[in-house]
Amino acid sequence: MTNLPPPAEELRFLDAELRQLDARRAVLLRRREWLIHTLRASAAPTGWRPAAPGPVPAPGPDATAPGVQNVLLVLGGVLLTIAAIAFTLVSWGHMGITGRGLVLGALTVGALGAPPLLLRRGLRSTAESVAGLGLALTVLDAYALYEVAFAGTDGLAYTAAASAVLAAVWAAYGVATGGLVPATDVRPAAGNGGPAPGGRLTLRVPVPLAVGTAHLPLLLWAVAAGAGAHTLTAVLLVTASAGTALALRTAVAPVRYVALVGALGTGAVGVLAAGALCWSASGTGAAARAAALLVLAAAIALTAGRFAPKPDISLVAALAAGLCLVAGAGGVIRVSVPGEWTVPGCLACGLALLAVLRTPLPRPLRHGLVWASVTVQAWAALSAVPLVAGTLLGPVARVEEPWSGAPGGVREAVFTQVPWPPYASTGPLVLGALAAVLVVAARHGIRRPATAVGGLVLGWAALFVLPVVLELPYTAGLVAEGAIVVAALGCAAWARRPAAEASPLPLAALLAALVTSAHLALVALASERATIGVLLALTVVLGAAGLRPEAGPFTAPAALGYATGLACAVGASAGWQWHHTALLVLVVPATAALIAARLGSASATTVPVEAAGLAAGVVALALAVPEPPFLSLVLALAGVIAAGTALRPDRRPAGMAAAVLFLLATWVRLVAWEVTAPEAYTLPVTVPALVVGFLRRRREPGVSSWTAYGAGLAVTLVPSLLAVWGDQHWTRPLLLGAAALTVTLVGARHRLKAPLLLGGGALALVALHELAPYIAQAVGALPRWVPPALAGLVLLALGATYEQRLRDARRVREALGRLR
Repeated sequence: MTNLPPPAEELRFLDAELRQLDARRAVLLRRREWLIHTLRASAAPTGWRPAAPGPVPAPGPDATAPGVQNVLLVLGGVLLTIAAIAFTLVSWGHMGITGRGLVLGALTVGALGAPPLLLRRGLRSTAESVAGLGLALTVLDAYALYEVAFAGTDGLAYTAAASAVLAAVWAAYGVATGGLVPATDVRPAAGNGGPAPGGRLTLRVPVPLAVGTAHLPLLLWAVAAGAGAHTLTAVLLVTASAGTALALRTAVAPVRYVALVGALGTGAVGVLAAGALCWSASGTGAAARAAALLVLAAAIALTAGRFAPKPDISLVAALAAGLCLVAGAGGVIRVSVPGEWTVPGCLACGLALLAVLRTPLPRPLRHGLVWASVTVQAWAALSAVPLVAGTLLGPVARVEEPWSGAPGGVREAVFTQVPWPPYASTGPLVLGALAAVLVVAARHGIRRPATAVGGLVLGWAALFVLPVVLELPYTAGLVAEGAIVVAALGCAAWARRPAAEASPLPLAALLAALVTSAHLALVALASERATIGVLLALTVVLGAAGLRPEAGPFTAPAALGYATGLACAVGASAGWQWHHTALLVLVVPATAALIAARLGSASATTVPVEAAGLAAGVVALALAVPEPPFLSLVLALAGVIAAGTALRPDRRPAGMAAAVLFLLATWVRLVAWEVTAPEAYTLPVTVPALVVGFLRRRREPGVSSWTAYGAGLAVTLVPSLLAVWGDQHWTRPLLLGAAALTVTLVGARHRLKAPLLLGGGALALVALHELAPYIAQAVGALPRWVPPALAGLVLLALGATYEQRLRDARRVREALGRLR
């Protein structure tokens, strides 16, 4: 083992080591400076004159040579094109037909013939610029030809024909110059400016430009021919199909991108137009023709997805195809059946898409069609939201006018202030079908927890709105909702079976039961008998469900809440005053205390039950406030309940609450009796209480002075203080002041916090009561500016000695903390 030296010896040793390290560092720094000087001297020129400083390098260019080249070429091509346009439009009329033809022809032939020569010399960028000028000149040639030879024809039709011819000419020109050669087959130019051996340069602009222009002729011809909306939509879809085929077949990236953008643009417009035509059609024939267009769009999307190079593209294409199919079928269903069956019909079509799971289609296509079905199902679920929300929130209006009379049907009881949603009669069917789909998906292990909970919620929603949709009689609707509550509780118990895997399904079922029970209670407010019957049934059913440990934290507090409502309803039905009903409500917190004592602190149901009992006690106190005598009785009974709760070892702090309640009950009783000498009633309580506290502190020295003496002293001091402030004589203040002084001195002598603070506070208040007339007289005699001035001086003094005040306050707090 290593023997550690004393601290002083170890400190001396460390100081010596640090001094040696500093000395070694200084030696190394000197050696480094010598080496640097030697290297600089060896690199300098011989001679006695110092070397001249080297030239400062010139700032480098901030633009690359290819970038400058491209800018110049593009700018030159643009300027030449503008000049050609100006020549054609402005100077055309100053030349004869021969001169005009020769000029444009020579310019066009020259602009289109120069790029191949430039490509042979390796000048691709220049060739691209000149080719762009030539293509622009062909457009001007077409315009000039129209002005000379076809001025009397339809301009739109001529534009269609010209665009077709130009697209064909540009495509041929691009093919002739190698525009369809993939980029991987073209070798880079050699260093001398010409093409590398075995490779050739190509023009990249003509073919993509031809592909973009090729999207116009068919649409322009249809517009020129006065085609209808269906024909124009078909033309758009056919154009999109051609663009899709070209994008899938070509290997040249620019051509593929242009074709893809054109196909997406025309296809999207065509699909939107077909959908609008289908869903706005007034007859089956028009809807069917538009649906056929949507089927064509779906076929194009599926074909594109089948040959797409990436799975994500295939999935998106299949999703679009599925939505097109459902939209077309839904448009036909809309005009063929009543309005309320449109959503179920669309849902049936969406569910039919799930059949692709058993087909040999590629996996991305199957997944895309399944996602289309999911999208349709989500839309169908959203269509039922107004019905569910109206059913859930409608009865809230009954709170303002309870027992207004039993309505004829449950729909009348629910939709009193909320309008009935349109086409809502098939809402339960839609929700039930969606619930069945999710249940089947859960049984096949597809996102099991989420799908199971979703199926439960949708199934509950279907049953929840069914009585309203069927317009059941009022009593039958209440019974149906009660059955839903029982079924939800049963589902929660079934989901908790040992063989079932852990899932949020039981919690969802319990929440559904509680929501339905609250809705049932609100609906029952329309009738007095229904209110009492429903609250009694809910109390019994939820109380019985609370016997299960897993459901107790939710159902037991709910049962106590409905029991509180039942007590209020019974009192109102019997014609009792609210303060009489408060005595009946106190049965609920007493029951909660007994249940909590029976469960014990280890149960998860204990705290929720106690919270529900506390809430019921607050309701009872609120009901008794208008009548002080009954309020005193309710406070005393609540104190008894709290005292009984304090008997449990884990609820000892409830004894403080019991003492406070007893004190409040005593004070309220004295106020209710209009007692002018409260000491006659309080001293007989204070003396025994102080004796009991003294004996307990002798037996248990650790008991706080507040527990032993606080309640006994407050019983007399507080009512006496209230009486002093209404007493005009000197006897009571003198006696109370003497008693408060005695209590304060006893507390200071024995270092007891409760007597010291209670006695000192009472003594200060008595003194303030005695000085109040003189203070009021002095304040009345002073000018009005004196109080604000005094307040300002006090604030300045406090601010100047703020830190000292904090220290004094800290000392007082520490002194009080040392008291018992």
